[in-house]
Amino acid sequence: MFDKLDAVVRRFEILTERLADPSLYDRAQELRETNAERANLEPIVIKYKEYKKMVADIEGNKDIIHNEKDEEMREMAKEELAELEKGLPTVEHELKLLLLPKDPNDDRNVILEIRAGAGGDEASIFVADVWRMYKNYFNGKGWRSEVVSISEGDRGLKEIIVNVSGEKVYSKMKYESGVHRVQRVPDTEAQGRIHTSTITVAVMPEADEVGDIVLDMNEIRVDVYRSSGSGGQSVNTTDSAVRLTHIPTGIVIAMQDERSQLKNKEKAFKILKTKLYDLKVQEAANKEASMRKGLVGTGDRSERIRTYNYPQGRISDHRINYTIYNLPAFMNGDVDEVIDALIAHNQAILLQGTEE
Repeated sequence: MFDKLDAVVRRFEILTERLADPSLYDRAQELRETNAERANLEPIVIKYKEYKKMVADIEGNKDIIHNEKDEEMREMAKEELAELEKGLPTVEHELKLLLLPKDPNDDRNVILEIRAGAGGDEASIFVADVWRMYKNYFNGKGWRSEVVSISEGDRGLKEIIVNVSGEKVYSKMKYESGVHRVQRVPDTEAQGRIHTSTITVAVMPEADEVGDIVLDMNEIRVDVYRSSGSGGQSVNTTDSAVRLTHIPTGIVIAMQDERSQLKNKEKAFKILKTKLYDLKVQEAANKEASMRKGLVGTGDRSERIRTYNYPQGRISDHRINYTIYNLPAFMNGDVDEVIDALIAHNQAILLQGTEE
C-alpha cells in the first residue's frame, strides 16, 4: 500500500509543478485534465501526510517514554501515545478507502425513472410517494431536480422521468435501481387488508453530450404525432410529440411534454443517449459483480431490492439484509442511513479484494 501511496504523492507533486507553468493556461483541455487529476489525488495526499505524522508522533512519544527522566513529560507522552495508537487504525482504514478504484460515473448527474409495476392504482400512488421522498432527499443534498416527463394515472403517477444534477449524484443514487415493494392498506381497501404493490426505479448516469455515445441516425426511427392527454384527447393541433426507436436495441423514447417538437426531440435524444450509455454501465457492473460476489449497485434492474412495510414501520433492503424501523422519516427523504450502509457494504467487498 505504501509504495502506491508514495507514487501518488510523486504524481501529485508533478501535477502541482505543471500547474505552476504559465504556458499551461494557453492549453485549456490539458489545464482541465491536470486540475481534475490533481483534485482527485489531493485527498489521498492529505490523508497520507496525516498518517505519516501520526506514525512519527507515535515513535517520538515512545522515545520520550523510554529516555525522558522527567516523570511529568513521560506521563504526557503516555497519554498522547494512547490517543495516537487509538486513532491510527481509523486513519489507515480511511487511506485504504481512498485508494479503492473509483467508479468513473460517480461525479455524473443522473436520469431517474420511476414506474408503476404490479398493484394498479396503489402502485401509481406509491410512485408519487417515492418521487416525493426522493425530491425531499435531493433538496436536502442541495441537488437540482427537473421533471423531464410525467404520466399521471387516475390516482398517483404511472411514470415520472427526472433529470437530477448536483455534486456526486450518481455516487449515492446508483444503489436505488431495482424493484421497490410496498406493503400497506390502501385508502380504497374497505376491509383493512394489506396489499402488496411494486414499482421500478432506474437510475442512469447522464451521458455526456460529446464522447460517451455517438448515435448512428440510420439506426434510429423518428416518428412525430399529436400530443394527447388522459383519455386520448388531443392536447394541441400540431405534431409536437416525438417517438424515437433505436432499432438495434429496441429502446423506444416517447416525449410529448413540451409544445415544441424541437424541445421534445432534444429531450428524447438526451434520454436515448443516457439509456444507451446505461447499457454499457450495466454490462460493466454485472461483470464486476460476478468477479466480486456480494457487490451491489447498478446490476439486475429486475431484482427486488427493498420492501416498505407500513404496518410495521419497516424498511428492509434485501441485498444486504439491512432493516430499519423509521419509515415515516425515510419516506420524508431521510434515506442516507440505508444508502450509507450499501456504500459501506460495497467498500468492504472491494477492500477484501485488495487484501486477497
